[in-house]
Amino acid sequence: MSEENSVNANNANNANNEGLLIVSEDACKSVIDRPSAFIAVENVFASMSRGDAYNFPVIREAIGYADALYGFKSGFDRAGKSLGLKSGGYWPGNAAKGLTNHQSTIFLFNPDNGKLRALVGGNYLTAVRTAAASAVSIAHLARKDSKVLGMVGAGHQSTFQLRAALEQRNFEKVVAWNKNKDRLTNLQAVAEELGVPFESVEREQLCAEADVIITITSAFEPLLMKEWIKPGTHIACMGTDTVGKQEVDVNLVAAATVFTDEIAQSITIGEAQHAIKSGAIKESDITTLGDVINGEHPGRSSAEEITIFDGTGVGLQDLAVASAAAKLAVEKGEAQHISL
Repeated sequence: MSEENSVNANNANNANNEGLLIVSEDACKSVIDRPSAFIAVENVFASMSRGDAYNFPVIREAIGYADALYGFKSGFDRAGKSLGLKSGGYWPGNAAKGLTNHQSTIFLFNPDNGKLRALVGGNYLTAVRTAAASAVSIAHLARKDSKVLGMVGAGHQSTFQLRAALEQRNFEKVVAWNKNKDRLTNLQAVAEELGVPFESVEREQLCAEADVIITITSAFEPLLMKEWIKPGTHIACMGTDTVGKQEVDVNLVAAATVFTDEIAQSITIGEAQHAIKSGAIKESDITTLGDVINGEHPGRSSAEEITIFDGTGVGLQDLAVASAAAKLAVEKGEAQHISL
């Protein structure tokens, strides 16, 4: 174990000895920023690729009430000593109630004895770790000279995605599309705040202009078609995380070089599920982003290559950022301890 991981494990054990650690949503927002989320996610992708960390099978189901999807993502990072799960899902009616549609809580356990160590608010962390995953893919796969960023989707997570993506390349313009164009004002406000020109466009124009595209929707049908995408584009598909969901054309997936956070999820609940089912690609056609990070795969091979990152969202991402949040919250006095 590295010195840093040893320190993290000792801090975790000390916190456990003091009782159950409670890290609120506000505390998470206070201690976890985009750079720390980026590092946590990049490191866990690398750890997964080395075989030091693994995710358990995902449970995600429609509960037949409130149109909600609910489930569990869990795993164990042997190097970082992070063991736990995220429980939660998607409630599409929450926005009308003043709540975010995604609701979740992260449970961290002590891997040495199985005791519950911490309860960590998962809503903010889910948004920031999802944005970090696409940002990591842009950092490792997008062309260095990428100038136009395309955003497809304008839900709660889209602004997190936009802020993280704009830090990865010297983007000179943001083009965006959403089914309800009125919601694009949130993205426009972020772009203007950061001094980047913004334009609302139709999907075909977005694909014609964008060098990097992020899709962050709940679509169950392809929103982007192969013939619209120009050579050299990098696409981060971040919305497909359930059986049946789909954001891009199967032919586009087949024409691209596909990378993912975890292959098992990519072919079952990720964007690649449809291409796999149709026979357009094989499992062996998909590479983990961790292999690129670790130097086992070169990543982009040419300026004309189309690359796709199938970001399914793995439990280890949640555990990584939650462990970092718990450690920092204790250090900064922003966590609570209770007896269970």
